Amino acid sequence: MNHMSDPHQPSGRPVRTCPVCAKPAVERYMPFCSKRCGDIDLGRWLDGRYVIPGQDSPSEGDGDW
Repeated sequence: MNHMSDPHQPSGRPVRTCPVCAKPAVERYMPFCSKRCGDIDLGRWLDGRYVIPGQDSPSEGDGDW
């Protein structure tokens, strides 16, 4: 059996991939493969590259209250 094409770990769970580099994730750094990729992701959040969609809240000067 070719394990390279098997999308599951020996435990039967699907292999998760690192959201930064797409390598297999490592349990110690989940969901990343390494501390480096975790730090890259954190930097992206801190730089404002990731945004959680939501409604804009009215400003105090808008008068829409």
